Amino acid sequence: MKKQILSITALLLSLSNANAFDFSSIDPRLSSDREGSTASAVTEEEPTKSKVFRSPQNMTQAVEKKAAPSLSPIKSSAVKIVAVVNGDIISSEDLDDRVKAFIMSSQIPVNNENKAVIYQRVLSSTIDEKLKVQEAEKNGIKITEAEIDDSISNFETGNKIGKGKMKNILKEYGVSEKAFREQMKADLAWIRLIRQKVEQEGGISNKDVEQELANAKKDFSTSKYQLSEIFISAKNKARVNEISEALKNDPRFEYYAFQFSESPTASAGGQLGWINIDSLSEPLQQAVKKLKAGEISEPIKVGEDYYIMRLGQVYNPSANKHMPTEKEIRQFLENQLLDTTATKYIQQLRQKAVIEFRG
Repeated sequence: MKKQILSITALLLSLSNANAFDFSSIDPRLSSDREGSTASAVTEEEPTKSKVFRSPQNMTQAVEKKAAPSLSPIKSSAVKIVAVVNGDIISSEDLDDRVKAFIMSSQIPVNNENKAVIYQRVLSSTIDEKLKVQEAEKNGIKITEAEIDDSISNFETGNKIGKGKMKNILKEYGVSEKAFREQMKADLAWIRLIRQKVEQEGGISNKDVEQELANAKKDFSTSKYQLSEIFISAKNKARVNEISEALKNDPRFEYYAFQFSESPTASAGGQLGWINIDSLSEPLQQAVKKLKAGEISEPIKVGEDYYIMRLGQVYNPSANKHMPTEKEIRQFLENQLLDTTATKYIQQLRQKAVIEFRG
């Protein structure tokens, strides 16, 4: 089971070789690369550079699937109202179900150090889920039970888990089938709404494609490094060596980044994507150049702070001759526009929403 989960919960790690589920099969849109968080270790790139390399590739998740992780640290003792979103209730039971779905999909075990972070991120994602469904309904978009059934069937086929087996997997992890279907419905409705909005605004022009092709030709002539980071500030430097030593025996870089990194990339497992080496600070450049694909650096001091870097792949223009085709560029730009539109849209909905937290 490979690749990524785009939005069954918005905070799930995008993981390529994990035992996580691939939700790209429920809709073709979900298989595309996306722009990631702003990278803390890199400077802003020039606007003329190709966006293709700036889009992070699917991450590598090394958290191996074993027994279902314990859910007890999160489970509520009694059902209560956690939040109200424009009049729609989110209960503690709703939240527990989505936490279980997160654990099932990401394979990140819950412990005392990360359970509060997971809880808050799942709550934020569940609020967004409510907003998306509400907005889709306002725009006349309705997802039928038959469409959800088809999507689940496609999901099972895409993940090679056997027709009708998803129910057993959900049961194994204690995930409510009703909650799973609600999340699937929200994803499908939101994707349909965003596509509709992009089409109304004109989409991608031929001029956009031509400009990106020209940028790509320039950008593909330079070497690129696929990197991930763990950033630790000076005030927490005592934990740097401990994390570094742990990574020597436990190569779950994304897990440690998610749990300990203080960079905005932590929620994406530390992924920076494809980076021009010149955009890194001098200490990071020197350290990265010494790494081989798959290796993790020793702690790197930059100013008073510290980084631990992981090198995924290296793009060498002399060895890699492939240039993206016009069709590939257009598809990339269309997907990027969908993502940008979705991000702006959900931000607007959050700003206008009446959200009451009950604790």
